[in-house]
Amino acid sequence: MAVDIVIDTNRYRDFVDGVPETVTVFRTSPRILVPFVVVGELRAGFAVGSRGMENGQVFEQFLHRPRVEVLLPSLTTTRHYANLYRQLRSAGTPIPTNDLWIAALVVQYDVMLYSRDAHFDALPQLPRLRAGTG
Repeated sequence: MAVDIVIDTNRYRDFVDGVPETVTVFRTSPRILVPFVVVGELRAGFAVGSRGMENGQVFEQFLHRPRVEVLLPSLTTTRHYANLYRQLRSAGTPIPTNDLWIAALVVQYDVMLYSRDAHFDALPQLPRLRAGTG
């Protein structure tokens, strides 16, 4: 079953590195949604990396593919962010701030998260594409 996915930085890296499962998921997903913070994380990595210009060019080409969209926050996103922050704080299970923004976008747009980060498990309401389900 092909579904729209929101990707985390680690899954973009897996795709570029040719990880077979990730390549299959990317090729079969109708839409690949890239949160603004993932764009920022990747560009920051390119800025300090030894192959920054090359990696940046590959990423720009990726972003311009017809099925790829960048997700930007809105006021609605901030409400989801606040609710998820409260939930995580109450449970004593904080996650990195950038990943909290990703989670807020996943909830807002009701799409599937594709990430290797286990800390997203602290948010059971997030629909996730798990390893072996792609």
